[in-house]
Amino acid sequence: EIAVGTQYGMKNQTTINEFILLGFSYGLQVQTLLYLVFLVTYVVTITENAIIIFVVKRNHHLQKPMYYFLGNLSFLEIWYVSVTLPRLLFGFWSQNMTISFSSCMTQLYFFISLMCTECVLLAVMAYDRYLAVCHPLRYTAIMTHRLCFQLSILSWAGGFSISLVKVSFISRLTFCGPQVINHFFCDISPVLNLSCTDMSLAETVDFALALVILLVPLLIIVFSYSCILSTILCMPSAQGRRKAFSTCTSHFTVVIIFFSATLFMYARPRRIHPFNLNKVVSVFYAVFTPALNPLIYCLRNKEVKVILRKIIGTSCSA
Repeated sequence: EIAVGTQYGMKNQTTINEFILLGFSYGLQVQTLLYLVFLVTYVVTITENAIIIFVVKRNHHLQKPMYYFLGNLSFLEIWYVSVTLPRLLFGFWSQNMTISFSSCMTQLYFFISLMCTECVLLAVMAYDRYLAVCHPLRYTAIMTHRLCFQLSILSWAGGFSISLVKVSFISRLTFCGPQVINHFFCDISPVLNLSCTDMSLAETVDFALALVILLVPLLIIVFSYSCILSTILCMPSAQGRRKAFSTCTSHFTVVIIFFSATLFMYARPRRIHPFNLNKVVSVFYAVFTPALNPLIYCLRNKEVKVILRKIIGTSCSA
C-alpha cells in the first residue's frame, strides 16, 4: 500500500501538474472482472434512468410533482456516474491512470456539484411528500408547476454554487508530491492530503460547507417525515395508512442509503480516513447507488410498475 500523507515544508520540490489515480491495484484477472462489473453497472444505470425520464416525460398519468422531481433525480444520476466511471473504465482498459491537475479539479467540481444537488433535491422531494400527505386538499394549489420548476432550479444552482466555493479553495493549494491519489477518482480527502502547503483554511471551508449541504437538507427531511408519520398514524383507515405510506417508502429508502454513505464520507474531519475503506464506500454510493435508485422507485411504486408493464406489453405485441 502506498502511504499518502499530507506534505508540509516542501517548497523546494517541483510543483506537480498531474496525478496518478491508484484505483484498484489488483492482479490482471481481478482487474478484468472489475472492468466488466463497472461496465455493466454503467450501462445499466444509464439505461434505467433514461427509461424513467422517458416514461415520466411521455405518460400524462405521471405529470405530477413527485415524478417531475424523480425525472430530475434520474437525469442527475446519469451525469453522476458519467463523471467517474468512464475515466475509471478507460484506466482499466489502457492501464493509464494519470490525470492532469485541471482534469482532476474538473472531475472533483462536477462530482461534488452533483452530490450537493442530490442532497437538496432529496429534501425537496421530502417536502413534496409532506404536502401530499399532510395537506392533501391544498397540495395542488401549493405545489404548482412554477414552484416545482423553482425548487428544481434551487437544487441545481445551490449544489453547483457550493461546490464552486469548495473546489476554488482546494485548487489554490500547492501540490508537490507524492502525486499518487489512493482512490479511483479525484475526491476531496485524497486530493487534500497531497497538498504541501497549509490546507487548514481549505479544510475548514470544505468541512463547514459539507455540514451545511448535508445537515440542512437532512433536517428538512427528518421534519417532513416526522410530520408524515404523525399524520399517517392518525388516519382512521388502515387502507388509507398503507396508501399514504406507500407513496413515501421509495424516497425514504433512497434517502437512508444516500445520506448514510455521504455523512460517513464527508461530514467528518479529513484526518480520519482509512483510504481503502473510503474506496469501498465510494464505490457503493458513486457507482452502485445510482443503479439501485431506479429499481427502488420502480419496484415500490405501483403507478410506475403498471405503466412500465403497459409499455413492455405494447412493445412485445407490436
